[in-house]
Amino acid sequence: MKILDIRTDQLSIGLNKPFKTALRTLYHIEAIIVEIVTEQARGYGAASPTAVITGDTNSSILGAIDFIRPLIIGKDVSNFEDILTTLNKCIVGNTSAKAAIDIALYDLYGKLYNAPVYRLLGGYRNKLKTDITISLNTPDEMAADSLKAVNEGFDNLKVKVGKDSDLDIRRMQAIRKAVGDKVKIKVDANQGYEPKEAVYVIKRMEQKDINIYLMEQPVHGKDIDGLKFVTNNVNIPILADESVFSPADAMNIINKRAADIINIKLMKTGGIYNALKIVSLAETAGMKCMIGSMMESNIGVTAAAHVGAAKKNIIEVDLDVPLLCSESQLVGGISYHKNNILFNQESGFGFGKGLSS
Repeated sequence: MKILDIRTDQLSIGLNKPFKTALRTLYHIEAIIVEIVTEQARGYGAASPTAVITGDTNSSILGAIDFIRPLIIGKDVSNFEDILTTLNKCIVGNTSAKAAIDIALYDLYGKLYNAPVYRLLGGYRNKLKTDITISLNTPDEMAADSLKAVNEGFDNLKVKVGKDSDLDIRRMQAIRKAVGDKVKIKVDANQGYEPKEAVYVIKRMEQKDINIYLMEQPVHGKDIDGLKFVTNNVNIPILADESVFSPADAMNIINKRAADIINIKLMKTGGIYNALKIVSLAETAGMKCMIGSMMESNIGVTAAAHVGAAKKNIIEVDLDVPLLCSESQLVGGISYHKNNILFNQESGFGFGKGLSS
Protein backbone atom coordinates (compact mmCIF):
# COMPACT_ATOMS: atom_id res chain seq x y z
CA MET A 1 0.00 0.00 0.00
CA LYS A 2 2.33 2.70 -1.31
CA ILE A 3 1.56 6.36 -0.63
CA LEU A 4 0.98 8.24 -3.88
CA ASP A 5 -0.23 11.65 -2.75
CA ILE A 6 -1.32 13.75 0.25
CA ARG A 7 -4.20 16.14 -0.40
CA THR A 8 -5.84 18.77 1.79
CA ASP A 9 -9.20 20.52 2.01
CA GLN A 10 -10.64 23.08 4.43
CA LEU A 11 -13.98 23.12 6.22
CA SER A 12 -15.93 25.47 8.46
CA ILE A 13 -18.45 23.75 10.73
CA GLY A 14 -21.15 25.69 12.58
CA LEU A 15 -21.86 25.40 16.31
CA ASN A 16 -25.24 25.27 18.04
CA LYS A 17 -24.18 28.23 20.21
CA PRO A 18 -20.91 30.07 20.89
CA PHE A 19 -18.33 27.96 22.72
CA LYS A 20 -16.75 30.03 25.50
CA THR A 21 -13.78 29.28 27.74
CA ALA A 22 -11.31 31.34 29.78
CA LEU A 23 -9.09 31.43 26.67
CA ARG A 24 -11.40 32.14 23.71
CA THR A 25 -14.86 32.22 22.17
CA LEU A 26 -15.66 30.19 19.05
CA TYR A 27 -18.62 30.63 16.71
CA HIS A 28 -17.61 27.88 14.29
CA ILE A 29 -14.96 25.17 13.94
CA GLU A 30 -12.27 25.35 11.31
CA ALA A 31 -10.79 22.10 10.06
CA ILE A 32 -8.13 21.03 7.60
CA ILE A 33 -8.87 17.62 6.14
CA VAL A 34 -6.01 15.41 4.98
CA GLU A 35 -6.48 12.63 2.45
CA ILE A 36 -3.59 10.22 1.92
CA VAL A 37 -3.95 8.42 -1.39
CA THR A 38 -2.54 4.93 -1.96
CA GLU A 39 -2.99 2.37 -4.71
CA GLN A 40 -5.61 0.43 -2.73
CA ALA A 41 -7.29 2.86 -0.32
CA ARG A 42 -7.47 6.38 1.05
CA GLY A 43 -6.82 7.43 4.62
CA TYR A 44 -8.44 10.45 6.24
CA GLY A 45 -7.08 12.71 8.96
CA ALA A 46 -7.83 16.21 10.17
CA ALA A 47 -6.44 19.11 12.16
CA SER A 48 -8.05 22.17 13.67
CA PRO A 49 -6.11 25.36 14.45
CA THR A 50 -5.98 26.19 18.15
CA ALA A 51 -3.48 29.04 18.24
CA VAL A 52 -3.99 29.82 21.95
CA ILE A 53 -3.04 26.24 22.94
CA THR A 54 -0.95 24.55 20.24
CA GLY A 55 0.25 27.70 18.47
CA ASP A 56 -1.00 26.28 15.19
CA THR A 57 -3.00 28.29 12.65
CA ASN A 58 -4.57 27.29 9.34
CA SER A 59 -1.59 28.68 7.45
CA SER A 60 1.02 27.01 9.65
CA ILE A 61 -0.76 23.65 9.44
CA LEU A 62 -0.96 23.80 5.66
CA GLY A 63 2.66 24.92 5.46
CA ALA A 64 3.85 22.06 7.66
CA ILE A 65 1.88 19.53 5.61
CA ASP A 66 3.53 20.89 2.46
CA PHE A 67 6.90 20.35 4.14
CA ILE A 68 6.05 16.82 5.28
CA ARG A 69 4.38 15.68 2.04
CA PRO A 70 7.52 14.82 -0.04
CA LEU A 71 9.05 12.95 2.90
CA ILE A 72 6.06 10.60 3.16
CA ILE A 73 5.12 10.07 -0.49
CA GLY A 74 6.55 6.84 -1.85
CA LYS A 75 6.64 5.04 1.49
CA ASP A 76 4.63 1.86 2.06
CA VAL A 77 2.04 1.78 4.84
CA SER A 78 3.19 -1.72 5.78
CA ASN A 79 6.43 -0.09 6.99
CA PHE A 80 4.38 1.74 9.58
CA GLU A 81 7.03 2.43 12.22
CA ASP A 82 9.38 3.87 9.60
CA ILE A 83 6.74 6.31 8.33
CA LEU A 84 5.80 7.46 11.83
CA THR A 85 9.43 7.90 12.82
CA THR A 86 9.98 10.05 9.73
CA LEU A 87 6.88 12.09 10.51
CA ASN A 88 7.90 12.79 14.10
CA LYS A 89 11.54 13.64 13.37
CA CYS A 90 11.17 15.73 10.23
CA ILE A 91 9.91 18.96 11.81
CA VAL A 92 9.87 20.43 15.34
CA GLY A 93 6.51 21.31 16.86
CA ASN A 94 3.63 21.64 14.39
CA THR A 95 1.71 19.02 16.36
CA SER A 96 -1.64 19.64 14.64
CA ALA A 97 -0.22 19.05 11.16
CA LYS A 98 1.56 15.93 12.38
CA ALA A 99 -1.67 14.73 14.01
CA ALA A 100 -3.65 15.13 10.78
CA ILE A 101 -1.17 12.99 8.86
CA ASP A 102 -0.75 10.52 11.73
CA ILE A 103 -4.54 10.00 11.91
CA ALA A 104 -4.75 9.42 8.15
CA LEU A 105 -1.90 6.91 8.41
CA TYR A 106 -3.66 4.99 11.19
CA ASP A 107 -6.82 5.01 9.08
CA LEU A 108 -4.83 3.38 6.29
CA TYR A 109 -3.25 0.95 8.75
CA GLY A 110 -6.70 -0.24 9.76
CA LYS A 111 -7.70 -0.57 6.13
CA LEU A 112 -4.50 -2.50 5.37
CA TYR A 113 -5.46 -5.13 7.96
CA ASN A 114 -9.24 -4.78 7.46
CA ALA A 115 -10.02 -3.93 11.08
CA PRO A 116 -11.24 -0.95 13.13
CA VAL A 117 -8.27 0.95 14.55
CA TYR A 118 -9.37 0.52 18.18
CA ARG A 119 -9.19 -3.25 17.79
CA LEU A 120 -5.65 -3.06 16.38
CA LEU A 121 -4.57 -0.83 19.28
CA GLY A 122 -5.94 -3.06 22.05
CA GLY A 123 -9.70 -3.37 21.65
CA TYR A 124 -10.50 -3.01 25.35
CA ARG A 125 -14.13 -1.93 24.76
CA ASN A 126 -16.47 -1.10 21.90
CA LYS A 127 -18.45 1.72 23.53
CA LEU A 128 -17.59 4.87 25.46
CA LYS A 129 -19.55 7.35 27.56
CA THR A 130 -18.67 11.00 27.13
CA ASP A 131 -19.29 14.04 29.26
CA ILE A 132 -20.84 17.22 27.80
CA THR A 133 -19.23 20.66 28.03
CA ILE A 134 -20.97 23.67 29.57
CA SER A 135 -19.58 26.92 28.15
CA LEU A 136 -18.57 29.89 30.28
CA ASN A 137 -21.53 32.26 30.65
CA THR A 138 -23.63 33.84 33.39
CA PRO A 139 -24.61 31.60 36.32
CA ASP A 140 -28.24 31.46 35.19
CA GLU A 141 -27.38 30.59 31.59
CA MET A 142 -24.90 27.91 32.64
CA ALA A 143 -27.45 26.42 35.05
CA ALA A 144 -30.05 26.31 32.26
CA ASP A 145 -27.56 24.71 29.84
CA SER A 146 -26.61 22.14 32.47
CA LEU A 147 -30.22 21.20 33.20
CA LYS A 148 -30.91 20.87 29.48
CA ALA A 149 -27.93 18.51 29.11
CA VAL A 150 -29.09 16.37 32.03
CA ASN A 151 -32.61 16.19 30.60
CA GLU A 152 -31.06 14.97 27.33
CA GLY A 153 -29.41 12.04 29.12
CA PHE A 154 -26.01 13.33 30.23
CA ASP A 155 -24.91 12.46 33.76
CA ASN A 156 -21.38 13.91 33.61
CA LEU A 157 -20.82 17.65 33.02
CA LYS A 158 -17.55 19.39 32.20
CA VAL A 159 -18.00 23.01 33.24
CA LYS A 160 -15.81 25.84 31.97
CA VAL A 161 -14.51 28.26 34.61
CA GLY A 162 -11.37 30.35 35.10
CA LYS A 163 -12.39 33.95 34.40
CA ASP A 164 -13.43 35.23 37.85
CA SER A 165 -12.95 33.03 40.90
CA ASP A 166 -15.82 34.36 43.02
CA LEU A 167 -18.19 34.41 40.05
CA ASP A 168 -17.06 30.87 39.19
CA ILE A 169 -18.17 29.73 42.64
CA ARG A 170 -21.60 31.29 42.07
CA ARG A 171 -21.74 29.64 38.65
CA MET A 172 -21.09 26.25 40.19
CA GLN A 173 -23.62 26.80 42.98
CA ALA A 174 -26.28 27.61 40.40
CA ILE A 175 -25.42 24.53 38.34
CA ARG A 176 -25.43 22.14 41.29
CA LYS A 177 -28.76 23.53 42.48
CA ALA A 178 -30.23 23.07 38.99
CA VAL A 179 -29.06 19.50 38.32
CA GLY A 180 -29.23 17.98 41.80
CA ASP A 181 -26.75 15.80 43.65
CA LYS A 182 -26.55 12.74 41.40
CA VAL A 183 -24.92 14.36 38.37
CA LYS A 184 -21.11 14.19 38.22
CA ILE A 185 -19.41 17.55 37.65
CA LYS A 186 -15.82 18.36 36.81
CA VAL A 187 -14.49 21.84 36.09
CA ASP A 188 -11.97 23.06 33.53
CA ALA A 189 -10.20 26.34 34.27
CA ASN A 190 -8.23 26.39 30.99
CA GLN A 191 -5.16 27.82 32.81
CA GLY A 192 -7.26 30.67 34.24
CA TYR A 193 -6.13 30.74 37.88
CA GLU A 194 -3.00 31.47 39.86
CA PRO A 195 -1.99 28.51 42.05
CA LYS A 196 -3.25 29.88 45.38
CA GLU A 197 -6.40 31.14 43.69
CA ALA A 198 -7.12 27.66 42.37
CA VAL A 199 -6.76 26.18 45.85
CA TYR A 200 -9.09 28.87 47.19
CA VAL A 201 -11.73 28.13 44.53
CA ILE A 202 -11.64 24.37 45.09
CA LYS A 203 -11.85 24.68 48.88
CA ARG A 204 -14.72 27.17 48.67
CA MET A 205 -16.57 24.77 46.38
CA GLU A 206 -16.01 22.02 48.94
CA GLN A 207 -17.32 24.24 51.74
CA LYS A 208 -20.47 24.98 49.74
CA ASP A 209 -21.06 21.27 48.96
CA ILE A 210 -20.85 21.81 45.21
CA ASN A 211 -19.17 18.40 45.01
CA ILE A 212 -16.91 18.61 41.98
CA TYR A 213 -14.86 15.46 41.49
CA LEU A 214 -11.98 16.80 39.38
CA MET A 215 -10.40 20.08 38.21
CA GLU A 216 -8.67 20.34 34.86
CA GLN A 217 -5.62 22.55 34.23
CA PRO A 218 -6.15 25.18 36.93
CA VAL A 219 -2.90 27.09 36.20
CA HIS A 220 -0.77 28.07 33.23
CA GLY A 221 0.50 25.08 31.29
CA LYS A 222 4.16 25.97 31.82
CA ASP A 223 3.74 26.42 35.57
CA ILE A 224 4.47 22.86 36.63
CA ASP A 225 5.46 23.91 40.15
CA GLY A 226 2.16 25.80 40.45
CA LEU A 227 0.27 22.74 39.21
CA LYS A 228 2.03 20.61 41.80
CA PHE A 229 1.16 23.17 44.50
CA VAL A 230 -2.54 22.85 43.66
CA THR A 231 -2.35 19.05 43.50
CA ASN A 232 -0.69 18.88 46.90
CA ASN A 233 -3.12 21.24 48.62
CA VAL A 234 -6.58 20.00 47.59
CA ASN A 235 -8.49 16.78 48.08
CA ILE A 236 -9.87 16.29 44.56
CA PRO A 237 -7.80 14.99 41.62
CA ILE A 238 -6.07 17.55 39.40
CA LEU A 239 -5.86 16.87 35.66
CA ALA A 240 -2.99 18.13 33.50
CA ASP A 241 -4.05 19.22 30.01
CA GLU A 242 -2.12 22.12 28.49
CA SER A 243 0.88 21.04 30.59
CA VAL A 244 1.24 17.82 28.57
CA PHE A 245 1.94 17.77 24.84
CA SER A 246 4.65 15.13 24.50
CA PRO A 247 5.71 11.91 26.21
CA ALA A 248 8.57 13.95 27.73
CA ASP A 249 6.02 16.37 29.22
CA ALA A 250 4.09 13.43 30.63
CA MET A 251 7.25 12.02 32.18
CA ASN A 252 7.96 15.38 33.81
CA ILE A 253 4.46 15.49 35.33
CA ILE A 254 4.81 11.90 36.50
CA ASN A 255 8.27 12.39 38.03
CA LYS A 256 7.17 15.51 39.91
CA ARG A 257 3.75 14.09 40.76
CA ALA A 258 2.44 17.46 39.64
CA ALA A 259 -1.01 16.12 38.72
CA ASP A 260 -3.19 13.07 39.31
CA ILE A 261 -4.49 12.48 35.76
CA ILE A 262 -3.23 13.33 32.26
CA ASN A 263 -5.49 14.59 29.48
CA ILE A 264 -4.45 13.32 26.05
CA LYS A 265 -5.43 15.27 22.93
CA LEU A 266 -4.14 14.23 19.54
CA MET A 267 -3.65 17.82 18.38
CA LYS A 268 -1.20 18.28 21.26
CA THR A 269 0.62 14.97 20.98
CA GLY A 270 1.04 15.04 17.21
CA GLY A 271 -1.31 12.11 16.79
CA ILE A 272 -1.92 8.57 17.99
CA TYR A 273 1.70 7.40 17.89
CA ASN A 274 2.76 9.66 20.77
CA ALA A 275 -0.61 9.42 22.52
CA LEU A 276 -0.03 5.69 23.00
CA LYS A 277 3.37 6.39 24.53
CA ILE A 278 1.77 8.73 27.06
CA VAL A 279 -0.86 6.14 27.96
CA SER A 280 1.89 3.56 28.58
CA LEU A 281 4.00 5.94 30.65
CA ALA A 282 1.03 6.89 32.81
CA GLU A 283 -0.03 3.29 33.29
CA THR A 284 3.49 2.28 34.31
CA ALA A 285 3.48 5.08 36.90
CA GLY A 286 0.04 4.16 38.23
CA MET A 287 -1.57 7.30 36.81
CA LYS A 288 -4.83 7.34 34.83
CA CYS A 289 -5.65 9.26 31.65
CA MET A 290 -8.45 11.17 30.01
CA ILE A 291 -8.98 11.25 26.25
CA GLY A 292 -10.19 14.59 24.91
CA SER A 293 -10.11 16.75 21.82
CA MET A 294 -9.86 20.31 20.65
CA MET A 295 -12.84 21.91 18.94
CA GLU A 296 -12.40 19.90 15.77
CA SER A 297 -14.09 17.84 13.09
CA ASN A 298 -15.45 14.37 13.71
CA ILE A 299 -12.42 12.81 12.00
CA GLY A 300 -10.15 13.95 14.83
CA VAL A 301 -12.74 13.14 17.49
CA THR A 302 -13.26 9.68 15.97
CA ALA A 303 -9.52 8.99 16.06
CA ALA A 304 -9.39 10.04 19.72
CA ALA A 305 -12.37 7.81 20.51
CA HIS A 306 -10.57 4.82 18.99
CA VAL A 307 -7.63 5.47 21.32
CA GLY A 308 -10.03 5.73 24.26
CA ALA A 309 -11.75 2.48 23.37
CA ALA A 310 -8.46 0.64 22.92
CA LYS A 311 -6.90 1.34 26.31
CA LYS A 312 -8.07 0.34 29.80
CA ASN A 313 -6.00 3.08 31.46
CA ILE A 314 -8.14 5.80 29.89
CA ILE A 315 -10.92 6.32 32.43
CA GLU A 316 -12.28 9.77 31.50
CA VAL A 317 -13.79 10.63 28.12
CA ASP A 318 -14.37 14.19 26.89
CA LEU A 319 -15.38 13.74 23.26
CA ASP A 320 -18.59 15.71 22.86
CA VAL A 321 -17.62 18.18 20.10
CA PRO A 322 -19.80 16.68 17.33
CA LEU A 323 -22.79 17.09 19.68
CA LEU A 324 -22.05 20.81 19.92
CA CYS A 325 -22.12 21.30 16.13
CA SER A 326 -25.12 22.51 14.16
CA GLU A 327 -24.09 20.51 11.10
CA SER A 328 -22.09 17.47 10.10
CA GLN A 329 -20.12 17.63 6.87
CA LEU A 330 -18.18 14.37 7.16
CA VAL A 331 -19.68 10.95 6.52
CA GLY A 332 -18.57 8.05 8.71
CA GLY A 333 -16.74 7.57 11.99
CA ILE A 334 -18.28 7.30 15.45
CA SER A 335 -21.95 7.93 16.20
CA TYR A 336 -23.77 9.02 19.35
CA HIS A 337 -26.76 7.85 21.31
CA LYS A 338 -27.21 10.42 24.08
CA ASN A 339 -23.93 10.20 26.00
CA ASN A 340 -22.85 6.91 24.42
CA ILE A 341 -20.21 6.85 21.68
CA LEU A 342 -20.76 3.95 19.30
CA PHE A 343 -18.27 2.43 16.86
CA ASN A 344 -18.97 1.00 13.46
CA GLN A 345 -16.99 -2.09 12.53
CA GLU A 346 -15.62 -0.79 9.24
CA SER A 347 -11.88 -0.89 8.68
CA GLY A 348 -9.79 2.07 9.82
CA PHE A 349 -11.95 4.82 11.27
CA GLY A 350 -14.90 4.14 9.01
CA PHE A 351 -14.41 7.13 6.70
CA GLY A 352 -14.10 6.80 2.97
CA LYS A 353 -17.15 8.41 1.42
CA GLY A 354 -15.68 11.90 1.46
CA LEU A 355 -17.62 15.01 2.36
CA SER A 356 -21.40 15.07 2.60
CA SER A 357 -23.37 17.56 0.55
